[in-house]
Amino acid sequence: MTHNLVRPWRNIDRRKSRQIMVGNVPVGGDAPIAVQTMTNTPTTDVAATVAQVQAAAEAGADIVRVSVPDEASSRALRGIVRESPVPIVADIHFHYKRGIEAAEAGAACLRINPGNIGSPERVREVIAAARDHGCSIRIGVNAGSLGKHLLEKYGEPCPEAMVESGLEHIRILQDNDFHEFKISVKASDVFLSAAAYHGIAEATDAPIHLGITEAGGLVSGTIKSAIGLGNLLWAGIGDTIRVSLSADPVEEVKVGFEILKSLGLRHRGINIISCPSCARQGFDVIKTVAELETRLAHIHTPMSLSIIGCVVNGPGEALMTDLGFTGGGAGSGMVYVAGKASHKMSNAQMIDHIVEQVEKRAAEIEAEKAQAAE
Repeated sequence: MTHNLVRPWRNIDRRKSRQIMVGNVPVGGDAPIAVQTMTNTPTTDVAATVAQVQAAAEAGADIVRVSVPDEASSRALRGIVRESPVPIVADIHFHYKRGIEAAEAGAACLRINPGNIGSPERVREVIAAARDHGCSIRIGVNAGSLGKHLLEKYGEPCPEAMVESGLEHIRILQDNDFHEFKISVKASDVFLSAAAYHGIAEATDAPIHLGITEAGGLVSGTIKSAIGLGNLLWAGIGDTIRVSLSADPVEEVKVGFEILKSLGLRHRGINIISCPSCARQGFDVIKTVAELETRLAHIHTPMSLSIIGCVVNGPGEALMTDLGFTGGGAGSGMVYVAGKASHKMSNAQMIDHIVEQVEKRAAEIEAEKAQAAE
């Protein structure tokens, strides 16, 4: 179909990074860009945390991070890891012993912040625990928690200070013959983040974890993340991402996938192309799209669906999608299949019909995949 044609002007040349493993998920190299989120339940509430991890995994999360702030959380982590359908990253701050305990509890990766984990000696103890228990490590540099010596040297958080911080801690890992690490250099400022990420991408071949930290609420944080992460991904930088929102972790996963899908870097679920609606619309586009998003959320098979209110752009958009519906007035519209006009359908029955068509086509695609794999 036309929407699957290779278009050179859409290609993104990804930065060449070496590959590490976070549990059973490859990160870096030619692996798909992994989508992450983080739980916000008390880690000591194992049932609630596991439920949140499972919801994130169902939404598509490849990896989930869990905060380990105290010894009780370390004890709870073992049960969370055991029940989790995806690898768990232990988020470690201030106390190096939590990193050692998390490794012992089965975490797939330890996220340490070099600005607050402690002395190089303590970092070495965490490295030893990671090696002993098969953990990878994420070096997490944050503009808001840089080492005092860097703040004194540069006067304020800046890209150069963030890159230097990252490289200092890379050297510690490498000096201890530990190479299963990735790195992030996050800031809440989009410009600062982008500059730091470009700098670290040039300075190391380590896999890069992308994020705009403390990006804000669902709307503002999504926009800030889309600009910052989209810019970097378009430049080929990034091997795994986390969209940081003051919102449900599932929303972070959804936004992360939408950013990747918009750049053709991941394909999962239904990509709905819809118009903003106007006086020409032959049906209630906004209400229809909202209902379709809810009713098609269970579809993981990559498919495209156009929902256009009138014939100005409807037929043209339908040419590029797997399925489509274009309003035509008089209480009905045209259903498109594989880019071609197929049959008319009443507006009243349209949503149920589209859901049925999408589910049918998704089942066919999955059956074809299974047959090809035999």
